Amino acid sequence: MHTDNQEVLRFENVGKSFFGNQVLKDISFSLEKGKILGLVGENGAGKSTMMKILFSMDDIRETGGYEGAIYLDGVRLDFNNPMDAINAGVGMVHQEFSLIPGFTATENILLNREFTKRSVISKAFRGKLDTLDRRRMHLSAQEVIELLGVNLDPDMFVSNMPVGHKQFVEISREVNRENVKVLIFDEPTAVLTESEAQVLLHALRTLADRGVAIIFISHRLQEIIDVCDSVIVLRDGELVKDVRKEEGYSVVQLAKWMVGRDVESKSARREKGLDNADDIVMDIRNLWVNMAGELVDDVNLSIRRGEFLGVGGLAGQGKLGIPNGIMGLAEAGGTVLYDGKPFALNSPKAALDLKLAFVSEDRRGFGLLLDEPVYWNVTFSSMQVLNKYLKRYLGVRLRDDKEMRETTREYINSLEIRCVSEKQKVRELSGGNQQKVCLARAFDLEPELLFVSEPTRGIDIGAKSLVLQALKSYNEDKGVTIVMVSSELEELRSICDRIAIICDGKVAGILSADEDSEKFGLLMSGLRSDKESA
Repeated sequence: MHTDNQEVLRFENVGKSFFGNQVLKDISFSLEKGKILGLVGENGAGKSTMMKILFSMDDIRETGGYEGAIYLDGVRLDFNNPMDAINAGVGMVHQEFSLIPGFTATENILLNREFTKRSVISKAFRGKLDTLDRRRMHLSAQEVIELLGVNLDPDMFVSNMPVGHKQFVEISREVNRENVKVLIFDEPTAVLTESEAQVLLHALRTLADRGVAIIFISHRLQEIIDVCDSVIVLRDGELVKDVRKEEGYSVVQLAKWMVGRDVESKSARREKGLDNADDIVMDIRNLWVNMAGELVDDVNLSIRRGEFLGVGGLAGQGKLGIPNGIMGLAEAGGTVLYDGKPFALNSPKAALDLKLAFVSEDRRGFGLLLDEPVYWNVTFSSMQVLNKYLKRYLGVRLRDDKEMRETTREYINSLEIRCVSEKQKVRELSGGNQQKVCLARAFDLEPELLFVSEPTRGIDIGAKSLVLQALKSYNEDKGVTIVMVSSELEELRSICDRIAIICDGKVAGILSADEDSEKFGLLMSGLRSDKESA
């Protein structure tokens, strides 16, 4: 365990159980002032739980607290709620946003810490009629935004922002607080493009140089190597490695420590090509989509039957809007043919009836019934759409819970969903395991065309390989056409047959996954490819 005179935070023998399941065991480590500590581990390893303990979240206190002790500046912590942690100088940027959509960036950053000004009337009422000092608030928000180095309008409403900007607002709010000693970043780059992630990493270094101690949780292991001063690795709730940067470690070593085995790193993409250029399952012409933060304008794209098509591009350029528009989750227009017949836009039911399925990038907003069990989440859609899991008694169709649970257990095993049982509430699962539940639900719909949007967002390197392999097998073994939207270009290149790059709301070009990275970069910058084909 690393310690010195500048120690800010120390965990001593910390442990935690949920519902009889031991998720943390005897965790001990320390963090010094102005240092960045990387925290890595597979989904379900205990990372988020460890940070929730530090931040005194409700689900920790309501389930019996924790074992061991935590010290901040040498004083043992005894927080009663997250506000106690904030007041003591501990801040946290969570995986899921906690912003108010109808407020501006400035209003969210300074929420509950607004600057006010008094008038003659408000003085008479002892400040009860004070008004907001919007000029000071704007300047304060602008200052922290500039510190982070991001191009963000302080006056923009959160509801109109792309997801990457929302993340920077969340981060700005924590950085803006007074007396910040420790900042926890839980997968802050998961929703960011590569360029946005680099901006954030530079900001983390700037904050550390100002004396803030940082805990950085990320599945992007190269980021851990680039920015962290030391790394601790969790596996199955135990701390298996505590190593300083000067000792040296590689992405491969970190991955092996995380999963306890060698991680397959070679390309998952099959070598053979597809001889079906003329067999078009879906033909998209002049598609536009009205989706906040996404520009989709005049998209033309032909999807070949049985292919694994990737869709990439920078944040806000329109890649996320395409599947949301096709599946009826955002207002859309244009012409779409499916199997040569007109396809009804703006109708989720019509899409599902035609055996299309969608794994959304917003798993909490569109993908999950958080307070229902895993088996209900996996099977509910197929029960509604395909009439699965229904049996007749005296002429009445009743739900077959036994079959639903049995099927879900098969998905739990095949996708390695970490949960106590199929009856556990989805809300209690880690983010990566929630994503696997969304994937299982889509598979259970037995689709002929599957859209998956950011399917590995927030998933660790071991689980990411498993999810990509599951998608690949589903495509190859069942002949299902898959369209995968991802911010990770190398992820698309590892598994897709072709990749369409979206820029300024249009298809900038379509390339084989084998093409040089430079060609993809040119398309992302708006330069069209001579190999474009739609």
